[in-house]
Amino acid sequence: MKPSKQLQILFKKHLDNTCSPEETQHLMNYFQLDEDREVLKELIIGALEIQGEHKENDLAITGVLEKVDQDLFIQIRESAHAVPEGKNKILRLWLKIIAVAAVLAVVYLGVYFFNNQPEKVAAVPIVTAHDIKPGGYGATLTLANGRKVSLANASRGEIGRESGIVITKSDDGKLVYQVSEKVSDPNASNTLSTARGETYQVRLPDGSLVYLNAASSLTYTTSLIQNGKRIVTLSGEGYFEVAKDKQHPFIVKTGRQEVEVLGTHFNISSYADDEVEKTTLLEGSVKLSTSGNYKLLRPGQQAKLSAGKITISETDTDLAVAWKNNEFVIESENIETIMKMISRWYNLEVVYLGEKTTQRFSGQVSRFDKLSKVLEIVESTGEAHFDLKGRTVYVSK
Repeated sequence: MKPSKQLQILFKKHLDNTCSPEETQHLMNYFQLDEDREVLKELIIGALEIQGEHKENDLAITGVLEKVDQDLFIQIRESAHAVPEGKNKILRLWLKIIAVAAVLAVVYLGVYFFNNQPEKVAAVPIVTAHDIKPGGYGATLTLANGRKVSLANASRGEIGRESGIVITKSDDGKLVYQVSEKVSDPNASNTLSTARGETYQVRLPDGSLVYLNAASSLTYTTSLIQNGKRIVTLSGEGYFEVAKDKQHPFIVKTGRQEVEVLGTHFNISSYADDEVEKTTLLEGSVKLSTSGNYKLLRPGQQAKLSAGKITISETDTDLAVAWKNNEFVIESENIETIMKMISRWYNLEVVYLGEKTTQRFSGQVSRFDKLSKVLEIVESTGEAHFDLKGRTVYVSK
């Protein structure tokens, strides 16, 4: 079924952000109907015209449209139940979903990536018959007495008591610390660690919430307080929502620097195999210090620490915390950075064969997707090829 000329014009105007309120309302109402899937396909094909070349018969387009079809209409059905009708909010939501169609199609084809060379785009390959599932929710808690608790397998409720602190696993899976009485040993320390392919959250005794990315660890005393300060030690990557407490500054120590805050939201990426340590501030303020040097960070800024030197720049904070929202979002990144993210989350070894591509890539995909889907997007650019054997992925140009 071909879309009407009016609908084609409306769709194009929507992508160009030139629709009137009446036109956007019409477009929103139209795509609430499941029977209009074929019309949506035709509109997406129109949006995918590259340098005047039509792609209706391209096999890659066929596969892409099937995926876009499924993803888009799942979102529409779920969103329809989540947002009350008649509200302005639903209008913005439907329009955002419709725009996702074109974006998803471009991402799946690989032309969204920075090389933008359509002649290299081929049919999306199947990476392996034995696909690898994404990581999940899990961690290991090491108590002060050396006892280790696998939190993925632990039942909800109380896990243990240490030095006047009650440690529980909440109904939504978080690790929660609560002071039940006078802390008998304030120096007793715990370590929460995630393996590759794991992520977890912990609610500290002061109410601060910490998200741990894969292959990371957080060490802290059960009382959290040391010499009047709330101190934790981070290895890997963590996102912090720090509870306000002007009397007790919150300090995150890594192997290279200290980050001091009072109450704020920020992300630190401090993997040992990364040359650059990144601190990204979403709200509040933080002070970074290393080797006697101090820097203040404002919301929307990112500090990069390399070779003992801190540089600060404006950044898109959504990129830094995408992992917390269960997404891979990259912008002009090299193949090594991408493969490190994949290796940590899917618990893989990465081996490079021959010369590495110098291409920069950008894109977005869910961390809940299987490995093949993630690799297909990069491979479809023609700038990299992957061969998966067991839990080792071989990367070549």
